[in-house]
Amino acid sequence: MKALVYEDVETLGFRDMPKAEAGEGEHLIRVVASGICGSDMHAYLGHDARRPAPLILGHEAAGVIAGGPEDGRRVTINPLVTCKTCLACISGRENLCADRQIISMPPREGAFAQFLAMPGSNLVTVPDDVGLAKAALAEPLAVSWHAARLALEALHSNMERRAIVIGGGAIGLAAALALRAMGVEQVTIVEPNEKRRAFLAERCGQAVTDTTTTPSTIVIDAVGYAATRALASEVAAPGGVIAHIGLGEDTGGLDVRRLTLQEITFIGTYTYTSQDFRNTAQAIFEGRLGPLDWIEERPLSDGAQAFSELRKGLIAAPKVILDPWV
Repeated sequence: MKALVYEDVETLGFRDMPKAEAGEGEHLIRVVASGICGSDMHAYLGHDARRPAPLILGHEAAGVIAGGPEDGRRVTINPLVTCKTCLACISGRENLCADRQIISMPPREGAFAQFLAMPGSNLVTVPDDVGLAKAALAEPLAVSWHAARLALEALHSNMERRAIVIGGGAIGLAAALALRAMGVEQVTIVEPNEKRRAFLAERCGQAVTDTTTTPSTIVIDAVGYAATRALASEVAAPGGVIAHIGLGEDTGGLDVRRLTLQEITFIGTYTYTSQDFRNTAQAIFEGRLGPLDWIEERPLSDGAQAFSELRKGLIAAPKVILDPWV
């Protein structure tokens, strides 16, 4: 099969790889759409020790079951594989499973390939009237849905629901869409890239700014750098909530003294639960997250060029989707 392989820092190769094989309880998926995630970019830049080269990256995918009794079933893929027997899994917090695995991290290769093997429990059926490129957004949207849900659950019920989302990439935009779907009407995205700001405002209908000092009761950091944590610490209103998604860098920025004195809740959020993933997929299918027409589709063979352009800030679209069969 053809695959896009991370070979070294800022080096990707489009080449032949052994075809994926389905194990017991798994289905072979013919991947039709696979999105580029910020974590893929971190690996590409050599910033993620969990993703050593050589490795097939990619974990935001949708496709069609190839072979077996469910041949032809259109599915979107929850890439998080868990044990299903530990206390975390039993209590519905599968994302905290100590034995969790995610495709695009060893020992599981990723979805920038023509085929992928996944357990049946990780697949959600996609209706015929929903495009698979849109269905592939279930994974990044679920990350943001999970963060928005936790932030709202942590916010005191008497407080005004006003939100700032730091970062206008796919996760940040998805967080804004999720918050609105959950009833938060005042949501502003902070995005420094001028080209992306214009795209978010004109194409996605979002309220967007390059910076802000306006206090907000909900702050979602979809970037995760010291500078964005510093901004989150500054603009979180007393008694507010910061939900931290981004994994840009490990340390710095958080004003622990202000968080303590103003009783600001800080929540680290990682991936999503199985229920969050299913809820997000259903919200996509029902159109509750908008038209989701802000993606840019490219052949997987052009993946190295797409990564390079994303690295240079040349792509305005919040999400690039790669097709292995074009």
